[in-house]
Amino acid sequence: MTKREKAVPINLDPEALGRRAEAMLFKLAAISAEPERLVRLYLTPEYRRAADLVALWMRETGLQVFEDPLGNVRGRAGEGPRLLIGSHIESVVDAGRYDGTLGVVAAILAYDTLARAGAKPAFGIELVAFGDEEASRFPTTLSTSAALAGHFEPNTLALKDAAGVTYAEALRAYGKNPDDVAGVALQPQDAAAYVELHIEQGPVLEAAEQPLGIVTAMVGQTRLSIEVKGEAGHAGTVPMNLRRDALAGAAEMTLAAEKIGEGGMVATVGMIEARPGAVNIIPGSVRFTLDLRAASNEARSKAIAAFRHECEKIAARRKLEVTFALTHEIPTTPCEPRLQDQLAAAIEAVGGKPLRLPSGAGHDGMSMAKLCPIAMLFVRCRGGVSHNPAEYASPADMGLAVAALVRFIEGFKRP
Repeated sequence: MTKREKAVPINLDPEALGRRAEAMLFKLAAISAEPERLVRLYLTPEYRRAADLVALWMRETGLQVFEDPLGNVRGRAGEGPRLLIGSHIESVVDAGRYDGTLGVVAAILAYDTLARAGAKPAFGIELVAFGDEEASRFPTTLSTSAALAGHFEPNTLALKDAAGVTYAEALRAYGKNPDDVAGVALQPQDAAAYVELHIEQGPVLEAAEQPLGIVTAMVGQTRLSIEVKGEAGHAGTVPMNLRRDALAGAAEMTLAAEKIGEGGMVATVGMIEARPGAVNIIPGSVRFTLDLRAASNEARSKAIAAFRHECEKIAARRKLEVTFALTHEIPTTPCEPRLQDQLAAAIEAVGGKPLRLPSGAGHDGMSMAKLCPIAMLFVRCRGGVSHNPAEYASPADMGLAVAALVRFIEGFKRP
């Protein structure tokens, strides 16, 4: 509800909003550690410049802006439990212009549109530009949003970047005190909901010829390290039927993973290493990885069990040994159904057709779900490309997304 709740909704110009979004994104993309590619890591001088620019844009809308002890840029208005809207402003190495930053820019433009029309929300609102989402500098991810949700892991402060600088040392160099991290957290009673706008990072919306989508859940992830042991031997003297070729077995297991991934989830073997690793030696041992993602915890668990069973069958038939080590597991993060419905109504209000789909990537919302209900709005990206300089969302789609976000805020009801 807003102060204009009984009035006709404010007029929107998606085309103009899209042009403004593109211009802001290009300004942010110009802030990089390298002249030929976009590199903006957490707590670096480039991150400082980006944070200052975002803070300026927030202040220009009339928000009360501050930077918390982890370098998150936050702008507040209104009273009571807050609707939180945001994303991240640091990047991967050799990044595109849209990942993360579009969500921050869209939130600023949406609030600015309401403020210019004299329709500031009557409820509390807070825009957030997070820092450490990508894990590009430190071997952790989502740490700054986890802190806002009250779940920062203290051992994160001891993690080191490639140059040997610890997270705590980087904070001090940035002008922050690691002892103040606990002060980042919001209390559950202060957070009504969290909403994030993001490029899809996949091809589903493009294939469906739809500019906007509603995320149903951020998929759960299981990662395994698999070791296959056979017997190394001479490439010319050991007959094919007498070999215990670990690489041939691992290859068959990779195909088994691919087949499991056909059941509405995705399975990826991203790394494989054969030893001894010589052109004239039968591989005696192989290590490979599996990354399995699904929108259902139960389905993911069943798929992992089926994969392990199939690998054990392959190993037995080929007289190999196979072992599994769990290296990473994140449960599925569902988006709140009532917030999904509110996003659907907002998309329809700007002439779109709501399409619901899961997110195969992780986002700050996964942390924020531990604090409050969450929702996500996806924007079509060309070719589904992300984490790549070729990443692109059209001004038309971005403008429509900002317009939908305005309508969402106008009609927001706490779930």
